[in-house]
Amino acid sequence: MQSRRSFIKVSAMTAALAVAGLASFGARAEDTIKVGVLHSLSGTMAISETVLKDTVLMAIDEINAKGGVLGKKLEPVVVDPASNWPLFAEKARQLISKDKVAVTFGCWTSVSRKSVLPVFEELNGLLFYPVQYEGEELSKNVFYTGAAPNQQAIPAVEYLMSKDGGTAKRFVLLGTDYVYPRTTNKILRAFLKSKGVAEADIMEEYTPFGHSDYQSIIAKIKKFSSEGKKTAVISTINGDSNVPFYKELGNQGLKAKDVPVVAFSVGEEELRGVDTKPLVGHLAAWNYFMSLKNPANAEFTKKWAAYAKAKGIAGHKDKPLTNDPMEATYIGIHMWAQAVAKAKSTETDKVIAAMAGQTFTAPGGFTSTMDAKNHHLHKPVFIGEIKADGQFNVVWKTPGPVQAKPWSPFIEGNDKKKDEPEKK
Repeated sequence: MQSRRSFIKVSAMTAALAVAGLASFGARAEDTIKVGVLHSLSGTMAISETVLKDTVLMAIDEINAKGGVLGKKLEPVVVDPASNWPLFAEKARQLISKDKVAVTFGCWTSVSRKSVLPVFEELNGLLFYPVQYEGEELSKNVFYTGAAPNQQAIPAVEYLMSKDGGTAKRFVLLGTDYVYPRTTNKILRAFLKSKGVAEADIMEEYTPFGHSDYQSIIAKIKKFSSEGKKTAVISTINGDSNVPFYKELGNQGLKAKDVPVVAFSVGEEELRGVDTKPLVGHLAAWNYFMSLKNPANAEFTKKWAAYAKAKGIAGHKDKPLTNDPMEATYIGIHMWAQAVAKAKSTETDKVIAAMAGQTFTAPGGFTSTMDAKNHHLHKPVFIGEIKADGQFNVVWKTPGPVQAKPWSPFIEGNDKKKDEPEKK
């Protein structure tokens, strides 16, 4: 009898300790704020996205070193959707429902963003999207820290048509076959038509993700450009296909003075694996370049170099590079942390309200402002020429930040659309 009472007593104590242990674990879990990182670390988009994961981790370390947010440290939860668009949605659901993240930083391609959007809206999660895109979207649950078309694509084509840009009269719209290039090119076709460019002077070509043989396409571009009018190529090629595309440009001697290429998805990182000497003078349009000279960028590039070396980040520990989506990621996470501090909460709706009008001194050398209504940043536009060392020399820029127009005036019916997300 005594032994039975002892057993019951011991069992009760064990159960109590277990409950206490669980409570203690729960308290520990609540001591951190979980942050989701949703970028492809494998597959065709890893060339561009992996470094954005590292940028989030660097910013988290920086914020934690200053005491975290609301007295709690940020805890990253990193997943790999592996350039698989349906898997992005699955991983987003896991981050919000299972891992209980307060916010997610992620996606590059628009098809991945479109894949996760219904999940964030259904579960009332919060996504910061750091890459230039085609616009035509406005969600309460997304903050777009990359460029809308009027902050990149339209100014780039205006530059190509100007005297400084070579007064192009014919245009090749060359992209990867998915929503961002096709919608951007739909906007650009309408824009070119409004400027008097004939249908016969526009050539449009698409290749699949991961495409590697650009020999026949570049031969076609050379033929199109030889028909008497100054020609320019507008490239919306994404991912690792940029490497063979630029190699083939060099192989076939398509020089910038003859047929300039302006890219919207090629920055310092994508040029890392390419011999850039034959590409000197070709262009990219972004809202940031590593070569910009200002105190904020000097600090940003120095921090990144130290972080990459300390963490042994492949490619960057010896040759650290920064680029536009890294800057947009960095701005986004700092603005989110500021909004959480202002809201005194990580609750999605409270953070959304606190994001309106947030400012941050951007590495691009300006005060970045989150629009009070449309969830997009006000951003300057830079056009840079590729240099022999793979960096960019800025040849044109806007006088200051440009307000985003998510609904392009060159898409019919957009004049009736609201410039702020609907409250659902």
